[in-house]
Amino acid sequence: MPHVNMRTGHDGPVGALVTLDLPDDSPMLGLPWIITFGPLDDIDEWEPVVCGPYERPHALALAESVVAEEQFMAVVEPLVPALSPDEIRGEIAAARIAASDESARIEASDLYGDFDDVVDEELEAAAEVDERAGARPAPDEAELRAGFARIAELLTERGR
Repeated sequence: MPHVNMRTGHDGPVGALVTLDLPDDSPMLGLPWIITFGPLDDIDEWEPVVCGPYERPHALALAESVVAEEQFMAVVEPLVPALSPDEIRGEIAAARIAASDESARIEASDLYGDFDDVVDEELEAAAEVDERAGARPAPDEAELRAGFARIAELLTERGR
């Protein structure tokens, strides 16, 4: 379940932090975490900035520091190091099940309006681009592990 923390400063609300509310023994706590910073309201329009990966306590501390001074939304979430398309599909299926369970609990609470038509149009446009470009083959486990090693080395050596 997402947890929202509205930060308040001396002059009122400053920013918001959204993250998962996990039990202390959750295996997700040991994953790398990213932070996505974006506009807090519809007035500002800019592309979100994604930072990380970090250990969860570091990600939360960084996000809190930024939203304490600026009117941004910070979403702190885990990165799942999936090693195959099947693992990714499994994660997507689990997310869908969790969303449908949450939807059943909320029972048609329409807080944000109906965006189904917009989402369908965006998915159709993305599918047309994919058909023109051709699908790329999924990397195998060895390629993905080598990429993880390069990222870890880059983060370790950065700033030395």
